[in-house]
Amino acid sequence: MERTERQSRNDTAHSLPAVLALWMSIATVYPAAQSPDSIQKIQQLLQAGDTAAAQGLLTAALRESPGNGGLYNLQGIIKAQQGDFVSAEGSFRKAIQLAPHLDGAYLNLGHLYQEHMPEDKRAGEKAVAVYAQLLLFAPNNTEANYQSAVLLMERKLYEASLRHITSLPTEAQKRAQALSVVCGDYAGLGQAEKAEQAANQMLQSADLAEADVTSILPILASRTGGTLAFNLVQGLESRHLAAFASWRTLGLLEKDAGRLEGARKALEAAAQLQPNSVPTLIDLARVADDQKDYAGALGYLAHARDLDPNNASIHFFWGIVCIKQNLAEEAYVALKKATALDPNNAYYNYAMGVVTMERTKASEAIPYLQKYCELKPRDVRGRLVLGVAYYNSLEDENAEKVISPVANNPQILAGANYYLGRIANRQGRYTEALQRLKVALGARPDYADAYAEIGLIYFKQKDYPKAKEALQKALELNPRNYAANLNLTMLYQRTKDPKAAEQMKRFEQLKADRALLEREFSRTIEVRP
Repeated sequence: MERTERQSRNDTAHSLPAVLALWMSIATVYPAAQSPDSIQKIQQLLQAGDTAAAQGLLTAALRESPGNGGLYNLQGIIKAQQGDFVSAEGSFRKAIQLAPHLDGAYLNLGHLYQEHMPEDKRAGEKAVAVYAQLLLFAPNNTEANYQSAVLLMERKLYEASLRHITSLPTEAQKRAQALSVVCGDYAGLGQAEKAEQAANQMLQSADLAEADVTSILPILASRTGGTLAFNLVQGLESRHLAAFASWRTLGLLEKDAGRLEGARKALEAAAQLQPNSVPTLIDLARVADDQKDYAGALGYLAHARDLDPNNASIHFFWGIVCIKQNLAEEAYVALKKATALDPNNAYYNYAMGVVTMERTKASEAIPYLQKYCELKPRDVRGRLVLGVAYYNSLEDENAEKVISPVANNPQILAGANYYLGRIANRQGRYTEALQRLKVALGARPDYADAYAEIGLIYFKQKDYPKAKEALQKALELNPRNYAANLNLTMLYQRTKDPKAAEQMKRFEQLKADRALLEREFSRTIEVRP
């Protein structure tokens, strides 16, 4: 049990000496027609790593005894060691066919399927079926019961898994590997007290290994609120058994569960063990970002960037965090680096285009957004943003060519018609502009910018009552809307409204706030890990 359970649960191949030990234990039950010396010689060659010589002797033995299941079992072991899954599977099944009560053939075939689980979604199911066949005539087989329990726990069949664990000998049930499964099963069943009791027993076991904890962390993190999982890893730490993988696995599970504080604590512990692990630093940055600790996120990213300066994803992430921090110049530099390192990444180009569009020279954004549209031709939102870049660059004709074909798409109906309305307004086509803006408001009734644009159109047409009505509606929806406040200031001044001075004061304050924000957005930072 000790050998195979740890190998299977770590998804690693069985070592040759270990598998041979299984063969040797059954050779006396199902002796080959060859002499014991011949069988022993094959085993010795395999243990010495001389597979070719062992295969030669085995081939000769099979010619003389083609009906010997034990020989096919040994053939399966050799093929498994060579990485020939199909031949190994066929040999083990041939062994079972020829010797239906050959325990080792069932166990080896079950182990083979378990090792193949990452490549075959049905491999676990096949392994369970093989062990079930063995248990029909050997119901107390320790290895078959244990491996069945592990596989059933992984498939969330917790009660069935527990039944197999209770079929183990008493001493085997006390071992850390068995207690690990018991803990996972009870956690899966929602019986927290029993899960905790099994966890405490496991931590006190002399044979405790890190894999006994990491194998059940996903169940514990999802079913027990993360506390038991954290306590188990801390228990490993107290016994000097917790490695980097334990803390990082726990941290990622905590993050997936939305427990950001626990995630950061666990990932920090992982980073202490491997301070130069770039993936862990990025994980920490993501957690800090989710916590809105942007300075902390930039600190982790700065360290990661120093370690891996040509990692485009780090520069991209840095740029996104800088946008949240209103650090325009830092965002621009980082996203430009990301797109230079990975020019065919659609999302890098999109982010770079959006950030660049807010700079003095909006036309710089156009190539990035064109690239995004090439990479994501079905994303109509990309077409809209490209059109906006053309509009901001005073290229109205190109803007209309890009936006008009997709203007009726429900995803962008409001935004597309708003910008087409602005283009028409800028060119003096007021009737068309009003029609477009009303379509935008039909799709999005709270669109303050659309009301502000309508107010501007009526102002140009000298229909001041309608202009005032539209602008007041815009400010009702968003009192700090810049365009609406500007247009209302002009309206009050034109009509000599008594509220002109008050409105001017309000607009000047809004303009000052905006200027401050732009200065903040343009400043750069220096972050050290």
